[in-house]
Amino acid sequence: MADRDVRRDDAHLENAQRDEVAELCWRLIRFDTTNRGAGDAEGERAAAEFVAARLSDAGLEPKLLERTAGRGNVVARLPGTDPGLDALLVQGHLDVVPAAEEDWSVPPFSGAVRDGCVWGRGAVDMKDFCAVVLTVLAGWTREGRRPRRDLVFAFVADEEDHGVEGAHWLVDEHADLFDGCAAAISESGGYTYRVPAADGRLVHLYPVGTAERGTAHLRLTARGRAGHGSRRNDDNAVTTLVRVLARLTEQRWPLRLTPAVRAFFERTGTALSIPVDLTSEAGVDELLRALGPAAGLAENTVRNSTTPTMLSAGYKVNVIPGLAQAQVDTRVLPDTEAELLAVLDDLLEPSVRREFVSHSPPVQAAIDSPWFDAMTDALRAEDRDAVVVPYCMGGGTDAKAFSQLGMDCYGFAPLWLPAGFPYRELAHGVDERVPIDGLRFGVRVLDRFLSS
Repeated sequence: MADRDVRRDDAHLENAQRDEVAELCWRLIRFDTTNRGAGDAEGERAAAEFVAARLSDAGLEPKLLERTAGRGNVVARLPGTDPGLDALLVQGHLDVVPAAEEDWSVPPFSGAVRDGCVWGRGAVDMKDFCAVVLTVLAGWTREGRRPRRDLVFAFVADEEDHGVEGAHWLVDEHADLFDGCAAAISESGGYTYRVPAADGRLVHLYPVGTAERGTAHLRLTARGRAGHGSRRNDDNAVTTLVRVLARLTEQRWPLRLTPAVRAFFERTGTALSIPVDLTSEAGVDELLRALGPAAGLAENTVRNSTTPTMLSAGYKVNVIPGLAQAQVDTRVLPDTEAELLAVLDDLLEPSVRREFVSHSPPVQAAIDSPWFDAMTDALRAEDRDAVVVPYCMGGGTDAKAFSQLGMDCYGFAPLWLPAGFPYRELAHGVDERVPIDGLRFGVRVLDRFLSS
């Protein structure tokens, strides 16, 4: 239940309640919007109604839309002062992944405030950004301000599964709500990433997502001859599938440097005073070693990947099953899927069939663009040491849906993080939390960007 009483540090709570963005963040966290997948979700409607009320308070006319009862989405448009400019979509999701309370230091849906942070599931993925957006709008309302261009705001359901109740459904059935949007911003970019340079300096990197690998989740089905487990069987579906999965695991996919990855290497290497050699696999491997912690932003996006994640076979230990299945998390870089699938088919065996479980294309946005420049300017205005670099996300977001409408989609949810803060480990992790100072920074940066 949202807004239930929980134990808190009273002093921190008093400070947070005077801080609008922190309060909005913990109030959003207290809506348990767990999405377990396969249609098993809760709380999205209540969170959507909360957001819609805040948008109404800001003078907007939000639309509450559902494909399935209880799976709430909210969309609203704020007209700008110059109707000749392209519109911008600002989008975030309200659902979160499950959290096992016994593993946490605080109840995961308490929105606890302690140690200068707001704690809870969704604190960094991505109710923090939703709170930042709502805070910017509330400030504009008090000050009587409007942006130059139309802004469309979308707070959606089901991002943590396949988006069929959220972004993909909105794109398929309500595309008119996004008319005129040339670009979009959302999660996974614009946060502080401190990296030591070769000369001892501590560089403030701010990665902005300009690309995502595509998703091609696969189900592999092996068929064989069922029989008694004590007897020889050269047509065992389980062993056939195991052989195929071993080959997939051992496969080293070729190096592919997309524009976003190449630009990340070049600009980050310059900022860190590290030589950059992108002419060979050995050169890229050496660069990744030299980048230190910054390598985590690129090492998963220089190649395609095929990672077995689920197995299913058999029903009794002394019975050889006639069917065995596995699911493989396959991620593909732009313009590489056909090649990957051809190689993958060669790694299969005649009795193994593949099919898509989910399938979304890669995302690529322009790097050298006014949008990216405006993000850079907004970040540098608040952190003069900011080095803003493009990067390619290894996973995926709802950008895969909205890019189908022709938008350039960017990962830009600005957030200041102190040195050593384990931001990337906290998304979907235990004791997820976000610094309140980081939220305030995000409000200032987003306000500058949306006002520019």
